[in-house]
Amino acid sequence: MGFSALTSPPRSEDVVETLLEFPDNRLLIDLCGQFDRNLAQVEHELGVQIIRRGNQLALMGPGAARSQAAVVLRGLYARLEAGRPIEAGDIDGAIRMGDPMFETPARGNAGIAPGQLEMFQSGHVEIRTRKKVVEPRTEAQKAYVKSLYSTSLGFGIGPAGTGKTYLAVAVGVNMLIGGHVDKIILSRPAVEAGERLGFLPGDMKEKVDPYMQPLYDALNDFLPTKQVQKMIEDKQIEIAPLAFMRGRTLSHAFVVLDEAQNATSMQMKMFLTRLGEGSRMVITGDRTQVDLPRGTSSGLAEAERILNGVKGVTFSYFTSKDVVRHPLVARIIEAYERDDEAAG
Repeated sequence: MGFSALTSPPRSEDVVETLLEFPDNRLLIDLCGQFDRNLAQVEHELGVQIIRRGNQLALMGPGAARSQAAVVLRGLYARLEAGRPIEAGDIDGAIRMGDPMFETPARGNAGIAPGQLEMFQSGHVEIRTRKKVVEPRTEAQKAYVKSLYSTSLGFGIGPAGTGKTYLAVAVGVNMLIGGHVDKIILSRPAVEAGERLGFLPGDMKEKVDPYMQPLYDALNDFLPTKQVQKMIEDKQIEIAPLAFMRGRTLSHAFVVLDEAQNATSMQMKMFLTRLGEGSRMVITGDRTQVDLPRGTSSGLAEAERILNGVKGVTFSYFTSKDVVRHPLVARIIEAYERDDEAAG
């Protein structure tokens, strides 16, 4: 891949270092980042010291940390060789997942959408949309994305910030522009999060849009704004409250139900039975953020219990370790989890 590595023998002060050599100095500059900030991020996350010597990087620290840092740096350099830029999130993803460029090809991909098999065989997963390329940043996210391509009904369950909805919408956009489905349908229960907003002015769309805004935000990340508007006008993209799904059969569509923990048992059963020919359905939710009235059971919890083990249904679970927002979000979630455990 255009680099070499060797471990130097112990020096007099018993410091062991691993040397990585990179022949393309321009790519090495990009690898290091402005003011070596990329190297600083790797140092901080893995507890190693990285020193640049010409076209070499010397890694110093514990053996396991040096090995992991070497894998991460090689993967990032290979990313640059492939013409893809490096951002802070890409470094975080490389650290979490090791080096996806060198993983063993995935096996058992029967049922994956046509045109997607090569992505999983290579081991490097990219979701291409019109505006950006999205890559899973944790192993749980990667398994989740694979399940969305390979099964008709998938659940993504876990805390906020783990990419459940974002990745689902990205896969939906990818499948739409690839011609695998005819439309995208995004839905949420219109439940207020612990607040009483009272009367909302405007027509029906204006009343429900505040509840649907996170779905609009995700779409606008993957498609040009004017194209999103045109697709909504042409009914290629539908964004509607869960209640609007009753009586429909959703065929040849990629369907996402977000915030499913706020669906009642009756609503969940109604939604699941909308699945039509040639469609994929994704249910996402966080069991710790139920906003239903006291005494009303969550349809997500019930569906998880009833459908677990049913052929053709997959469940992907996320934890605070999969949070890809600000690092503080993961620590906040962990603190609440500890408090719940202590109270229990």
